[in-house]
Amino acid sequence: MENLVLFGGSFDPIHRGHLRIAHAAALYISADVVFIPSKKPRWKNPRATPEDRLKMVKLALKSDGGASFRVSTFEIDSDDEINYSIDTVKYFKNKYPKHHLYFLIGSDSVKTFPNWKDAEELAKLATPLYVKRPGFDVDESIVKKFSMKALEFDKAGKVSSTDVRHLRSLDIPFSVLEYIAKNELYFLQDLKKLMGNERYLHSLSVARTAYNIAASSENAPDKRDAYIAGLIHDIGKEIPLDEQKRIMEEEFPEYLDMPAWSYHQFVGVHVAKKEFGITKDEILQAVEFHATGKAHMSDLGMIIYAADKIEPRRKYNSKPLIKACCSNYFSGFIKVLEANRDFFASKGSTIRSNRLSIECVNQYLKD
Repeated sequence: MENLVLFGGSFDPIHRGHLRIAHAAALYISADVVFIPSKKPRWKNPRATPEDRLKMVKLALKSDGGASFRVSTFEIDSDDEINYSIDTVKYFKNKYPKHHLYFLIGSDSVKTFPNWKDAEELAKLATPLYVKRPGFDVDESIVKKFSMKALEFDKAGKVSSTDVRHLRSLDIPFSVLEYIAKNELYFLQDLKKLMGNERYLHSLSVARTAYNIAASSENAPDKRDAYIAGLIHDIGKEIPLDEQKRIMEEEFPEYLDMPAWSYHQFVGVHVAKKEFGITKDEILQAVEFHATGKAHMSDLGMIIYAADKIEPRRKYNSKPLIKACCSNYFSGFIKVLEANRDFFASKGSTIRSNRLSIECVNQYLKD
């Protein structure tokens, strides 16, 4: 008898944790896996439309799925006000009468399973398959009553759709990330509220440039961190100067001697924490010194500094510098720093306008 795993959810959006679990189910149970995006999940209110969520699932399965994966629009196409799991299971039992069905749930759903509509009938039609979570105990009496089976897999990763929606994680296929960007979903809607359109387009271009550099250059930092840092690097720039000064006085007094034009990089750290809940030091430090540079820059800091200066929307031919950074992010950063120094010189000015930039130039250009 062939096995079939029913994997339902809001997938708002789908992420690599979902895909890792599906791969584990396909391998350990020797089963095909059907992803079933819900139209109107009973306990959730998705931010993206059913159509968008379905398209992202299809993109994810096409780029990062497996031969045993497929997607069903049964719930999306349903006219019912609420998608009940029992109805979905009955549909697939009728469609695949000779298959053994499994119904995939999270370990946190085990305790609520007895309250599901027609739970006993559901468990007879499809074996409830719960994903084990480290440090999370399940009620063994419920497991026994409903003949549940544990999926012995704990490598899904610390990612959730909530984290993705709020930009705290981008552990998603690149095809899904591009769809989110193109259609301005989730965190991009939040970002647009913090800046004008030109600044938004610049930030999106910096994010893509930083991602490409990190993805192409050997031993580079995490490309997802590069995207996040690039996207938020300028979120403090359009805050009124008097408000920037207030934040500087409270949180960054050691940099109050810096020129006012540089305040936004420090203020950006404040906004990143407050508006997006970002706490990863590497990302925050890259934002904090992206405009001025500094001595002993982090690897991610070098990438964001460079990406900000060479993103394709800049009004000069930056392709050679982008190519250099993608080949080697460190040597590319040096070339960008040199080009920035030469640009200031051509304007009769100097890159050494503040102590952080002086430290940066002295260390990396040694002139």
